[in-house]
Amino acid sequence: MLPSTTEMYRALVERDQSFEGLFFACVRTTGIFCRPTCRARKPKPENVEFAATIQDALHRGYRPCRVCEPMSAGVAAPNWLDPLLEEIRTHPDLRMRDHDLRVRGLDPVQVRRTFKRSFGMTFQAYQRACRLGTAMRALHEGSPTLDAGMDAGFESDSGFRAAFARVFGDTPGRARGSVLLSAMWIETPLGPMLAIAGDLGLELLEFVDRRALETELRELQRTLGAIVPGDHPILRQTRQQLREYFEGRRRAFDIPLNQRGSAFQLKAWRALCQIPYGETRSYSDMARDVGSPAAVRAIGRVNGQNRIAIVVPCHRVIRSDGSLCGYGGGRWRKQWLIDHERLKP
Repeated sequence: MLPSTTEMYRALVERDQSFEGLFFACVRTTGIFCRPTCRARKPKPENVEFAATIQDALHRGYRPCRVCEPMSAGVAAPNWLDPLLEEIRTHPDLRMRDHDLRVRGLDPVQVRRTFKRSFGMTFQAYQRACRLGTAMRALHEGSPTLDAGMDAGFESDSGFRAAFARVFGDTPGRARGSVLLSAMWIETPLGPMLAIAGDLGLELLEFVDRRALETELRELQRTLGAIVPGDHPILRQTRQQLREYFEGRRRAFDIPLNQRGSAFQLKAWRALCQIPYGETRSYSDMARDVGSPAAVRAIGRVNGQNRIAIVVPCHRVIRSDGSLCGYGGGRWRKQWLIDHERLKP
């Protein structure tokens, strides 16, 4: 978990080196993120938010500061790294494959290893984070207009249009004319979440750093049509009930859901919603609950396909020996949610 906001802001103002690597400061007014020791002029407290990792900062739509260079490696970086990062920054809609790297005279294996060692993510994950971040920042700003694209760090209107279309399936202008689903950015103590809903109910609620999020977005827009930043009564209801949940004032959700899947998937997801607050079940328990005792692995797979985190509480499913297992939002979040529910009176 991150230190308190007050402590992180103090460390940022004082350039406290003991906090180096513990957080990154994201400046809302400039759209950049910095190391705690950055020499640049310090933002006002209300204009800064904090991210635990580089990937989290990128997903929020921030670009690296050129003063403190938070993307620079801990060891001497190869001379090709800065030009590659700059190309991605100035052309956010690019999708570079191995062939594209070779054209630039780069070894794809070396690129992957360098990004993994330096930033804790693969080259493809870095590109994906940048693409999602541009769209997420538009959501975060709460504006469906193209102005949000410029705030997210694009050098041109056309760049924002292209990246928006790649992530959400249509240009912002055309999407507004055929909107089926609305998307909202929701801040939580565990990091920002993306909520998507339509008139039939909540379709998706995921942490924005979930690796499968971009795939889920594409599947939704392919089957249902456009997804655009906007408001919706179900999104407001989701935001309010999540706030109450994290404050310990809500144990059950009554948000309309519109889950899409096979009969087995729907049955398993309904069973998840029957697990009481503060309790856990094993995969074997869940398999028996849905009437298929031998389908333990299938239950695990269906849990991973759940697109509505927390509200459909797949975090309450653990191994038979009581240990944690995979969770799309990360095991640390799973542990936090389980502890949160058990500790509340």
